[in-house]
Amino acid sequence: MNKKHVKMTVNGKTVEGDVEARTLLIHFLREDLGLTGPHIGCETSHCGACTVDLDGRSVKSCTLFAVQAENADITTVEGMAAADGTLHAIQEGFMQEHGLQCGFCTPGMIMRTHRLLQENPNPTDEEIRWGISGNLCRCTGYQNIVKAVRYAANKLNDTTREAAE
Repeated sequence: MNKKHVKMTVNGKTVEGDVEARTLLIHFLREDLGLTGPHIGCETSHCGACTVDLDGRSVKSCTLFAVQAENADITTVEGMAAADGTLHAIQEGFMQEHGLQCGFCTPGMIMRTHRLLQENPNPTDEEIRWGISGNLCRCTGYQNIVKAVRYAANKLNDTTREAAE
């Protein structure tokens, strides 16, 4: 099979590799780069477990070819915590508010929440539910996920206010 060379930035680092044209981004991330945070769930874009941030958009990496991400800037759940291991406010929110049970959907939920809070820093519960509606969770009933997103929004807004003062 003819391979294509791809180059992109993932979690702040430039990465390169040779992939078949049909290689999905999720497989490149997991198999070639060893980033197993994004999960393979449905492979049809319905569940959102594979959600990553690509050039400022939430995308489901199971329906995007790696070659389509050429020169893109991608953030996966592995890129959310600080270099010293300090959890991002969203990760902290999911932990503090018990926004996960089995954890399978959590990386995608965290990444979608990241983009949601970039787009709307102070969402209502209804806006949170709408904002994460493309990510499915079979365990939680979503109530604690909504609380986790609200926790993160409040923490990020307090941090933003403190920085402005």
